Amino acid sequence: MGDVKTPRRGYHSPVRADAALRTRRAIVAAARELFLEHGYTAASLRAVADLAGVARPTVTAAFGSKPALLRQILDEALAGDDEPVPVAQRPWFAPVLEATDPAAVLDAYAGVCTLIGSRAARMFEVVHRAAGDSPELTELWATLGRNRRSGAEMVVRRAVETGAVRDDIPADHVVDSLWMFNDPALYTALV
Repeated sequence: MGDVKTPRRGYHSPVRADAALRTRRAIVAAARELFLEHGYTAASLRAVADLAGVARPTVTAAFGSKPALLRQILDEALAGDDEPVPVAQRPWFAPVLEATDPAAVLDAYAGVCTLIGSRAARMFEVVHRAAGDSPELTELWATLGRNRRSGAEMVVRRAVETGAVRDDIPADHVVDSLWMFNDPALYTALV
């Protein structure tokens, strides 16, 4: 009846997957070090590759572009690891969602902001300084601000869900205040 093609089985090598993960982590660590030490613009992908001990094309193959590598570093700084789990689903964010009154929600969120600030504040500054260098970085900086504001909105909603809050201040003003306080630059200035 003709040629019947047998589907090929997928190939998966745990050894190769582990090596690829180690390579990605080495690239991220090297880029983080160079971006923090020299700034985003001055740190070339060639320098990242050299410090990571890989070939320059390996960096591009792993991340695609320098802005994508920067986004990965930011994601890891915000989350604390390279697992694809949203911040709101992290165990260290759980106290915000489990709090039973508005004061406890805000107290738990202050802990989250301190934790994130300790890991990500310096990388936020790297992005802020490079934001005018390209439209992609300008958009990344704007996205970081929008994400912080969304986080503030979520926390305010949670505080309202848990009990009575002041009704003489418009909710958007409360969100704006919390958005200001969750700025990693404030963490840097105070800590």
